[in-house]
Amino acid sequence: MAKRIVESFIDDIDGSDADGTTRFALDGVTYEIDLSGTNRDKLEKALAPYITKARAVRADRGVRGRRGAGLSARAVSREKATEIRRWAKAQGLPVSERGRIASTVVEQYEAAH
Repeated sequence: MAKRIVESFIDDIDGSDADGTTRFALDGVTYEIDLSGTNRDKLEKALAPYITKARAVRADRGVRGRRGAGLSARAVSREKATEIRRWAKAQGLPVSERGRIASTVVEQYEAAH
């Protein structure tokens, strides 16, 4: 007795036959979707204005150095730092006069504004 096993891709958008799996990433999350050629073209056209202006980035091989969650990777302007320090002092939060502002203080400021 012979067997034939057939694997087929079904388009996740409309249920038609898919040509294959398309991978894309946004905000550090990689997605996969099975698409027909038509729906893949639609996805590419929708993303084209952003892709043409974006920079290609190599895949992460692990983050080196010490980084906190989220906000520590973002630089705070001098004016904003002054504003955050003034707000933190008014809230009774410990904040230095100079140097880096603790990410927890920045997060609390962002949550309040």
